Amino acid sequence: MSIFTTRPEIIGTFGVAASTHWLAAQTAMGVLERGGNAFDAAVAGGFVLQVVEPHLNGPGGEVPILLWSESDRQALAICGQGVAPAGASTAAFQRLGLEQVPGIGLLPATVPGAFGAWLTMLRDHGTWSLAAVLEPALRYAREGFVLIPRAIQAILAVEDLFRRRWPTSAHVWLPDNQCPVPGQLFRLPALAATYEKIIAQAQDQGGGKRTGEIEAALAGWYRGFVARAIDDFCRTGKIPDSSGQAHSGFLRYDDMAHWQAAVEKPLQLDFGRHTLMKCGFWSQGPVFLQQAGMLRHAGLAHCAPDTAGFVHGIAEAAKLALADRLAWYGCAPDASHEAQMALLADDYLQQRWGLVQRQASDILRPGSPLGRKPQLPDLDVARRTLLTADTRFGVGEPTFAPLVASAQWPGREVFVGDTCHIDVIDRHGNMVAATPSGGWLSSSPAIPALGFALNTRLQMTWLDKSLPNTLTPGVMPCTTLSPSMAFKDGEPYMVFGTPGGDQQDQWSCAFFLRHAVHGMNLQEAIDAPAWHVDHFPASFWPRATRLNELTLESRFAPDQIDALRQQGHQVHVGPPWSESRMSACSRWRDAQGRLLLRAAANPRGMQGYAVGR
Repeated sequence: MSIFTTRPEIIGTFGVAASTHWLAAQTAMGVLERGGNAFDAAVAGGFVLQVVEPHLNGPGGEVPILLWSESDRQALAICGQGVAPAGASTAAFQRLGLEQVPGIGLLPATVPGAFGAWLTMLRDHGTWSLAAVLEPALRYAREGFVLIPRAIQAILAVEDLFRRRWPTSAHVWLPDNQCPVPGQLFRLPALAATYEKIIAQAQDQGGGKRTGEIEAALAGWYRGFVARAIDDFCRTGKIPDSSGQAHSGFLRYDDMAHWQAAVEKPLQLDFGRHTLMKCGFWSQGPVFLQQAGMLRHAGLAHCAPDTAGFVHGIAEAAKLALADRLAWYGCAPDASHEAQMALLADDYLQQRWGLVQRQASDILRPGSPLGRKPQLPDLDVARRTLLTADTRFGVGEPTFAPLVASAQWPGREVFVGDTCHIDVIDRHGNMVAATPSGGWLSSSPAIPALGFALNTRLQMTWLDKSLPNTLTPGVMPCTTLSPSMAFKDGEPYMVFGTPGGDQQDQWSCAFFLRHAVHGMNLQEAIDAPAWHVDHFPASFWPRATRLNELTLESRFAPDQIDALRQQGHQVHVGPPWSESRMSACSRWRDAQGRLLLRAAANPRGMQGYAVGR
């Protein structure tokens, strides 16, 4: 008997793309149709996401990328996470009377890394010119696109902030002093002008060569007019933020000029026939690897994916991995590379899995790799911060609902953090997974000379001393962004990922296990009822801690929900299609060696799409 899915698993031989927005997926497929490779396609789709999902990412944001190059026969990670400004020290924040980095405004900005990461991949692995990959995004920004309902909700949620406090954002997002209307074309002329200027300068200075133009564009962004405009705005602006005060920013021209995207080998972990690959401990990607390593010992093949046993095992592994993230992940001087790598050792993960009992854990339990004692931040800081904070105009995550008083936060999902994702595989077998985020429209005021806002990623650091993720000048924060790649039987197989902040590697892990352990196809594994746990201090301001909370889609059977409650989980039942935002693409050779490509995308939110042929 066939199993119903919300849309088909796409199967083809020429190329596939999947994304959180149909325009990005179709843009990527259009590049493939016109002879571009997966890297060209992902870059073009990524720039389109900055325009059409402006509430979830922007040009001032960041992006981690995983790629497989068929010609080079290697997997790489490109780190598009920028670093903290030279002036952004714990002492500098303490002089401002702050115990936490605010969630909005100019203070939390890092060097915007997305542009550098996308162009690094285009330069090193692509075939198209800068102008060609930017053309779709530039056209939408200049001529117009239809804002999706969630983007309009995000603008409505902060409309008063824009009108009263951030007039430069009001100019961009409230044209003619009106909130955007569903179904009408929306334009971003200032952003279009920025990209037109970048392209013109690159063509003028690039010596007529593709790579020369890309290098010239990078120079224009990080050492030219973009960097100077950011410096001027951060230096002279006094911007109200979630601290209840107005502050200028720390980000300067020199911070931009000295940064470039890093290229490195992904971390790896074996799971049966699969080898999983993630970005390093500057991301939360190792949370996925730690969960998978623990769950090698869980016997999940005996638990159907819609049962309490399946959910409980994965949820408890997630709690342990996320506790390790809190204690050990980061790039600050006190981070230990040796301890971090020990987190992925099988003997350590087997010992961690031994802590899982039939009853749900209700305490934070970071481990002790190499026998070292974990150090945790002061988790009471969120409570103290909220005593004087101004929460009227948003928090650290993108917001899709009207803001309510902080006393009403417990038990209500009023701040729904999301981001973007795109996967591409071409006919040659090249693969890309990327999770762009940051610089969303509600994060900080639009810079009038550029038409976009800066990111707020520094809110993910701590101001406590001697932690792996302590705020440190020139060091990047540990980001939640986390694309995924898997090999199968030693060959590149799948790229996948999801938006969702702290939920990303929970949803990705459960998706992968439904596919790899229970044989669901990509669309079945995406459509299946999903969940997440809250058992950690949130990564976004004000970083409140919740423990032992399990949120399930209501499509789980009542007896399975009851079983989870009996096991001690504090269960919240959400709407039937409210969890996870997965998309995925895979490749596999048939018995004759022909490459078969597959793709699937998330139906939740009614905007993600997979395409291919």
